[in-house]
Amino acid sequence: MQWIILPLLGIGVGIGAAFSGLGGGFLMVPILLFMSYTPQMAVGTSFLGILVISISALIAHNKLANVDYLAGALLGVGGIIGAQIGARLVEGVSPAMFRKIFAAILVGLAIYLFVKK
Repeated sequence: MQWIILPLLGIGVGIGAAFSGLGGGFLMVPILLFMSYTPQMAVGTSFLGILVISISALIAHNKLANVDYLAGALLGVGGIIGAQIGARLVEGVSPAMFRKIFAAILVGLAIYLFVKK
């Protein structure tokens, strides 16, 4: 069943990621948690999906001349360091605490986007 559901969910995540620029993890991780993945496995699996989606979205946005390569590369360099730290931090977090932290980040982001002018 996952062979059918996961690609369909990937389509939705791809649309959301390419439209919003949020990378898709904000959609993919909760979906994987709902499918009984551990938080650590959901995050790791999400990154593989995000890699594939991001490459495709980059190609599409490049064709539309919507890419600042220098800014993207600089963000990526910082992201490499942050990703190594984050991957190690998530190992020490319980599933219940992970869900709370993830929910707080999503709620905080939603409030910020809602009230920002």
